[in-house]
Amino acid sequence: MNWTYRRFPALSVDELYDVLALRAEVFVVEQACIFQDADGADRASGHLLGRDAAGVLQAYLRVVDPGVKYPEPSLGRVITSAASRGAGLGHRLVDEGIARCEAAWPGLAIRIGAQARLEAFYAGHGFVREGADYIEDGIPHCEMVRAMVRAA
Repeated sequence: MNWTYRRFPALSVDELYDVLALRAEVFVVEQACIFQDADGADRASGHLLGRDAAGVLQAYLRVVDPGVKYPEPSLGRVITSAASRGAGLGHRLVDEGIARCEAAWPGLAIRIGAQARLEAFYAGHGFVREGADYIEDGIPHCEMVRAMVRAA
């Protein structure tokens, strides 16, 4: 997997198109969820794109700056293409996203709004649930936090 990480202004038109197409394919079509994807947070985010050897976008997430969605930095719009699932790409994607947060904001916790069905997946990356489920765009979600890493 070839990883590219760019802030919003540095995304090319083709990269942005690929990102929006994959997000629509997974969140709107596959999950049958009509929601406002362009929520204003993209401009205050880094964008992590994972492309296969042929250059096809297979994985994506955004790293949202602290203070935009939560006081902490957060990972959002975490997706892998249907064709690439089952081989651990989602785990690699989240690990890459965590690494980007830790590089940009060392020592800060990371907060996410996870689909509740993926709680165990995120727990495997050190995230711990905080609070009860809530409904976002018709889908049960829960907030999860990955505690700050303290230097030894």
